[in-house]
Order: sequence, then C-alpha cells, then structure tokens
Amino acid sequence: MFSFDKRILYIILGIFVLRNIVSRLTSTESILILLLTLLAVLISITFHEFAHAFSADKLGDDTPRQQGRLTLNPLKHIDPVGFILLIVAGFGWGRPVQINPVKFKRNISMTKAEAIVSIAGPLMNFFLAIISTIILGVLLKYDFLINLPYRIAWLIIIFMIELVSINIGLGLFNLIPLPPLDGSKIINPFLPYNAKVWFERNEMILYMVFIVIWVTGIAGLIITPCINGTVKGLFALIGNILNVNLNLFI
Repeated sequence: MFSFDKRILYIILGIFVLRNIVSRLTSTESILILLLTLLAVLISITFHEFAHAFSADKLGDDTPRQQGRLTLNPLKHIDPVGFILLIVAGFGWGRPVQINPVKFKRNISMTKAEAIVSIAGPLMNFFLAIISTIILGVLLKYDFLINLPYRIAWLIIIFMIELVSINIGLGLFNLIPLPPLDGSKIINPFLPYNAKVWFERNEMILYMVFIVIWVTGIAGLIITPCINGTVKGLFALIGNILNVNLNLFI
C-alpha cells in the first residue's frame, strides 16, 4: 500500500473552489441553491459510505462498526476534497470506509466480499436517485406543490433535482476502475490473475493517473456527459411511468 499527501490536492482544489463558488453567489437565490446543494451532498455521501459500512458489517467485518462508521451521521463520512468536488463539479467521494478482509465470513472469498462492499456505495446512490426521481414525479403529478409559494415550490424542485444529479454523479464517478475509487475493487474478482498482480504492483501509478485526469479536467469531460445522460434517461423513464414530463426541469 502507499500514502499520498493530500495537502497538494487541497491547494489545487482551494483555487478551483473559490473561483466556482464566487461565480455562483450572485444573488440571495443562488445562496439558497448552494445551501440546498450542500444538503444534497451530505445526504448522498452519508448514505454512500453507510452502505459500505453496513455491507462490510453484514459480511462479518466489524471494523466499520468499531470505527463508528455504521451510522448516518454525516460528520463521520465526509472527505473534504470529495465533498467540495461534489458541490462544484457534481462528482466526488466520501471518507473511505476501512475494512479488514480477514474478518469476512468464509462462505465467500475475500476478493468477492471486497467487491460487494465496494459496489454497495454506488448502488445506494443509484437507489436514492431513483427514489428521489419518483418523489419528484409524484409531487408534480398530483400538484402537491401547487398551494406553496412559487419560490418555495421551485426550491423544493431544485433540491430534488440536485439530489438526483449528485447521487448519479457520486455513483458513476466511483465506478471508475482506478484507485482509490470503488471501481478498482469492483472489477478485481473479474480480472485474470496476471492482471490482478499488475494492478497491485502499479497501484501508485494508477492513483497518479486518477489525480491527473481529475486535476486536468479529463474526469469532468468523461463523467459529466454520462451524468447528464443518465439523469435525463431516469427522468424520461420515471416520467413515462407517472405520465409527467420531468425533463422540462433540466
């Protein structure tokens, strides 16, 4: 294993964040939208990391429980870099849940158990995105917002859209098969032995590749269209089922 000094990332991210946040805070409404985005990010990250901790616990590893990660307390799950990235870019990550594969039950291989724990986070995000879309569709179809002041109704709609988008972004981004993201563990059981060995030996290089594609904006160029397409597709699917045009709002 290796360690990486994240202070370098904090400096780069600080410049990026200040530029983006200042450009967005142009009115009282934009401040409210930012606050709603913060809430959506907290919910998305918290449930993502809780899913990792819960699945590990169910597979026999009590490490997350001992470290206080088997909780829906957002403060236990926030990673500063990943949190701010979710706000300004729509994709990011939480504080990784530590596991001890040796503690997993012996009715499943350690590699497969790690993959299950890893995929639990993105799956939770996709589940939350689907539920949030259904709630938004129901609110609009049955006019639950019609008696509310226009501004409040609009902020509720924006919050639900942000919750969907951020969960889709968090889920898709973490499926990228590069460390330290979940995707690198998810694909492990499906790799040939030689490929597994290569991944382990070159973990540091792959981590640096991840840093490069993030800092240079390549990650955004790849992920953002995927996020937008997935959100539109989900809105179209749920909208057709409920007979309401959700894509009018994105």
